[in-house]
Amino acid sequence: MAKRPINYTSRDFDSIKADLINYAQRYYPNSFKDFNEASFGAMMLDMVSYVGDQLSFYLDYEANEGFIDSAIQYSNIVNLARQMGYKMPGMAIASGECSFYVLVPVASSTSGPDINYMPILSKGSTFRSDSGNTYVLDEDVDFSNPNNEATVGRVDDDTGVPTYYAIRAKGMVRSGILRSSSLVLGGYQRFKRLQVDGTNISEIVKVVDSQGNEYFEVDNLSQDVVISEVPNYASDREAVPYIMKIQPVPRRFVVERNSFGDTFLQFGFGSDQNLTKDLIVDPADVVLDTNGRNYITDRSFDPSNLIEGDKFGVVPTDTTLKVVYRSNTSQTINASVGSVSKVVAGRFQFKSEISLDPTVVGTVRSSLEVKNHQPILGDASVLLPDEIRTRAFDSFSSQNRAVTKSDYINFCYRMPAKFGKIKRVNISQDTDSLKRNLNLYALSESPTGNLVPANNTMKTNLKTWLSKYKMVNDSLDVLDGKIINYGINFEVVADINANRYSVLKSCVSELIDKLTRVLKNMGEPINITQIYKFLNDVNGVVDTVSVEIVNNAGGTYSDFYYDISENTSNDGRFVSIPQNAVAEILFPSIDIKGVIR
Repeated sequence: MAKRPINYTSRDFDSIKADLINYAQRYYPNSFKDFNEASFGAMMLDMVSYVGDQLSFYLDYEANEGFIDSAIQYSNIVNLARQMGYKMPGMAIASGECSFYVLVPVASSTSGPDINYMPILSKGSTFRSDSGNTYVLDEDVDFSNPNNEATVGRVDDDTGVPTYYAIRAKGMVRSGILRSSSLVLGGYQRFKRLQVDGTNISEIVKVVDSQGNEYFEVDNLSQDVVISEVPNYASDREAVPYIMKIQPVPRRFVVERNSFGDTFLQFGFGSDQNLTKDLIVDPADVVLDTNGRNYITDRSFDPSNLIEGDKFGVVPTDTTLKVVYRSNTSQTINASVGSVSKVVAGRFQFKSEISLDPTVVGTVRSSLEVKNHQPILGDASVLLPDEIRTRAFDSFSSQNRAVTKSDYINFCYRMPAKFGKIKRVNISQDTDSLKRNLNLYALSESPTGNLVPANNTMKTNLKTWLSKYKMVNDSLDVLDGKIINYGINFEVVADINANRYSVLKSCVSELIDKLTRVLKNMGEPINITQIYKFLNDVNGVVDTVSVEIVNNAGGTYSDFYYDISENTSNDGRFVSIPQNAVAEILFPSIDIKGVIR
């Protein structure tokens, strides 16, 4: 019997059903004659067409979701980006500077502050913002430092003589508190993957098993050495407090995060038996051609890969892992100026507390106040799918080194979240420098989701982070990016039968949705032609008469003034933006105004 032709291009319900009817009419004219829509035969054709349509849909879906360019589901985009070398950042750690105040009694001998009652506010003291997030002091704050400010805090009601001085000192705080979780493990399992119980996890601080073995976080499982900090006890310890050491780490893990905010520890597939021989490879055994041999045991020797045969690290087996992690106590960790004002737990040290008056010591302890005179920043809004795609492609092309402009931008966005999150960044050649100096402009995000300059801590961390990947002959300056706040004034003509108020409201809503959903990149122009198109596409708009871009500066807006008319193209199609600035509509409902006629 000859093979009957089948049309494989029909993939939707209607085309499949039409092909089935034609097939039955051609090859089964005597067996199937009733093509009435209400017949049993027509019902069976509908059922088969329905199944075919479903299979075609899921086939297309699986094909689309297998490529990062066409994937729609957020979790699939994250997984595909991870395959290209991009790591999703975890919950960020906001950091910044706070001012701390205590009352210190007057010294009877000098009439100045009594230095014996000037405490040290210890690292680990906790504070809280108005939004409920907790911040931890990241360093000891010594109130006896001569650079601190002192002013009269209390006076005697009768004589007016000062009785207490208020001392102001500064220190760095970081968001989040340390928590721990215990994971009970059974027998050996290759590439064991463990989920850490906890929410809003920003970083894994320490992992130790019940035998006392410590596991170290690495960028990838093939990396078997880390840089450790060893205290410097030499005479130059004031200038260099730590000595950098290369430490082999047979026990290691990588941190993975999914789109739901869950945190996982991924181990390799080695076991303790791999550690019975010498850990460090002898270069003579792996790279040198020995006399009398016609082979070399290993044709390459990687200085960063020093441990022999550990199979991507040792898997913890028959033990209990204690995982210490930092977790934020609120979804909103950025803090505006003055919002960190509550003391949760102040940890004090006095130089000779035993000899001091307990009542006065109690007064000093209870007088502690805190306030941040700068915004505490670090968090940024959730990445959109298009942003993840762009960063994934840049990660794949950068190959773990920063050479091109896109490489530098990509590594800025890849900085671990615990050091702060950069929202927008750009880099350009310093035209005023005779050397190969680069200017990097960075912006962060405020608690309300608007662009703000990155604080000094974040910029310092960013420069340190980039120093690992930049070319040795590149010098880098991290500067504040500029913010150009702008507004839109437009005039449209409505259809004669349309509700003019509804049309005007729809025009404003359309511009807010299209222009503020994704922040512009640095140097990206304001496309006036595109605004005309958005307005003309609104139902009820006959024509757009005019669109005017205005600069909003001063007050609640950015202080940076930008001449819009001077930088508008001759044909009026776009407004050019400098490479160190980004255009932003700060208050969409106020800054977008329209007239309808």
